[in-house]
Amino acid sequence: MRITHGSYALAKGVTYSSIDEVYEYTYNERRLLAHGIYRHRDPRQPGGHVIKVHGMILTVELSSPAPDVIHVKTTHHAQGKQADGKYPIDNSQYHPLKIEDQKDCLLVTSGNVTAKITKSPWKIEFLNDAGNIVTSSPHDGMGWAQTLSGEYMGEKLMIAPDEYVYGMGERFSPFIRNGQHVEIWNGDYATTSDMGYKNVPFYMSSKGYGVLVNSSDKVEFEAATEEVSAVRFTVPGNELDYYLFYGATPKDVLERYTFVTGRPPLVPKWSLGLWLTTSFTTVYNEEIVTEHIEGMEKRDLPLTVFHFDCYWMKERHWCDFEWDRDAFPQPEEMLQRLKARGLHICLWINPYVSELSSLFAEGVENGYFLKRQNGDVYQIDWWQPGLAFVDFTNPAACRWYADKLKMLMAMGADTFKTDFAESAPEDAVYFNGQSGKAMHNMYTLLYNQVVFEVLEEVRGKGDALVFARSATACSHKFPVHWGGDCAANYLSMAAELRGGLSFALSGFAFWSHDIGGFYGQDADVYKRWIAFGLLSSHSRLHGDSSYRVPWNFDEESVDVLRHFTKVRHRLLPYLYSCCKTAHDRGTPVLRPMLLEFPDDPTCLYLDRQYMLGDSLLVAPIFNAAGAAHYYLPAGEWTNFWTNERKQGGQWVKEMVDYLTVPLWIRENSIVPMGQVENAPLRSSFDNLELHLYNITGAARVDLYDDGRTVTITAKREGNDVLLTLSEPIPGATVRVAGKADAVAISGKEVRVKTA
Repeated sequence: MRITHGSYALAKGVTYSSIDEVYEYTYNERRLLAHGIYRHRDPRQPGGHVIKVHGMILTVELSSPAPDVIHVKTTHHAQGKQADGKYPIDNSQYHPLKIEDQKDCLLVTSGNVTAKITKSPWKIEFLNDAGNIVTSSPHDGMGWAQTLSGEYMGEKLMIAPDEYVYGMGERFSPFIRNGQHVEIWNGDYATTSDMGYKNVPFYMSSKGYGVLVNSSDKVEFEAATEEVSAVRFTVPGNELDYYLFYGATPKDVLERYTFVTGRPPLVPKWSLGLWLTTSFTTVYNEEIVTEHIEGMEKRDLPLTVFHFDCYWMKERHWCDFEWDRDAFPQPEEMLQRLKARGLHICLWINPYVSELSSLFAEGVENGYFLKRQNGDVYQIDWWQPGLAFVDFTNPAACRWYADKLKMLMAMGADTFKTDFAESAPEDAVYFNGQSGKAMHNMYTLLYNQVVFEVLEEVRGKGDALVFARSATACSHKFPVHWGGDCAANYLSMAAELRGGLSFALSGFAFWSHDIGGFYGQDADVYKRWIAFGLLSSHSRLHGDSSYRVPWNFDEESVDVLRHFTKVRHRLLPYLYSCCKTAHDRGTPVLRPMLLEFPDDPTCLYLDRQYMLGDSLLVAPIFNAAGAAHYYLPAGEWTNFWTNERKQGGQWVKEMVDYLTVPLWIRENSIVPMGQVENAPLRSSFDNLELHLYNITGAARVDLYDDGRTVTITAKREGNDVLLTLSEPIPGATVRVAGKADAVAISGKEVRVKTA
């Protein structure tokens, strides 16, 4: 929302009151509480003479939940109660502040970041440990606005000429947010606009900090739009609550952010295998499902998860959690037959209940649905007839919903695709008494939390995940998410990657997308998308009205899918260890280039390539000609396919076939690889191969599986590399990239010749 209209005027219908100076303050090691005063002006006097008696107070509280994090909460007309729509952040934890009360300013320090509050005229500067300004809130930055649509609180944080802003959720518009107006408001928007399923009020700056606005209401960002040198954010009401996370690197910022908001859990290793679905509106029954699964086996296409989409239930009865017995007469027996093939089972669900569902009367009787202002159940004729919304702020409704899922898990379901949840009505009445506007974005978080936690309860920690379309802040604690309804063309494929990169910089570690696109069918796009899909954190074949088995496109698609699925299987020890890093530090598996190379200015712009973990650079093909154009940062890189070496710091052009995608390994990398056969279900330590790529100095990898971590280091010593393991791995071998012979590792150390 714009407060101003250009440099000289306020926007139409807006009055804005910002702090003139600190009026009074108190502090201890837990917080600083400052009352900032805005002195009313008398418009009858020349120059708007200040009226000394009158004034408005904004109360600003600074605290710190963790080192390098400053929490800023500003209130107007304190009500003595928390505003609606707060994300589940534990503010009872605190990091002791160091506060210095100087003549002209207050210095509030947490770790390596300091908030410097100038007493008069008011401003806040956020400084790093070297005393340099990271960002600042100027004299007219923080304030209270009256507008034609109500009251708002606002803040303005300055940006530098060479500063770029990223994140704000999964966004398909240009990767860099500068120049964009962003509304944090979830909706069923598909992937073709600047709106999205996963809106997160968090942005990351290229200058070493991130900002989370702690409100699930409609937060609005003006990123270098209203004022080209600032990011303005506004929230409805009389309270503004935000956190500033400082870090020396972008990874550090995400580590601080996910420490405060919650780390992503470790996903099960089986989820890293290939997923195949029934697709959405296709005809499917047990015979067709079995035909597709046997077709994959016959063609040597490894498959780990099979997903049943909406029509496992009877149409217009979604959700009743009852199998359509016409299509699936014996579902329990069918699921057991599929699981005997080594498959895991995923079932589609959503948080809405049709009037025709057998659950509807039960939900009405017990008060499990959202209500209208007059007390009636909130029903609409959209998606399903007479649809009602489960009220996940009601603990009894949560238990009821979870118990229904437990029955499906007892049948054989291993996970659920948690679709929808973007369309909770903003005028609904919730059990917890909070407003529908405040709960609109929060709804998806509560829904996915219920589903994830019941999966974790039944299956145990480390063996639970959902497959969700919508998200908001803190949703990264309940993975996995996929990119929604994209089209089968290269523009949409590129938009999906932009969305995934933005999502990663919003704190989300795991992300997937519909390989080949959801809408439409194009064999060329499908084959190119396969490489992108199999080199993502999670890989799923899913579509709208056509089966996504490769032979439904052409026979070459079968070969391409087989090839990249087996490459993925080889890389699973590496990928699963990346998942453990995500769990430990909050670092995403699929990473924008700037996350690994923050000091390379070229990497700040790149949105058509990415790093998969620390070591692998992937540049998907976005055209029918097979033309690749990508950037290698400084250093020597090794081609995964050919072992060719190439110096970085340059752009590369080449033509590639369907069985190739630009895939380069960073120098000083140890890449653990495993066996192709049944890889998602076997230990990473089984017949492990450690591949060394251009070890010129030192390298390290922490290999995780079976509940244990083995730290592996490599160090260049003349023409040799000394490889050291923190504990022995029986049967493991090491191979220098480009050399034919593997060397057995007996014990905890081995010396490898490189020349």
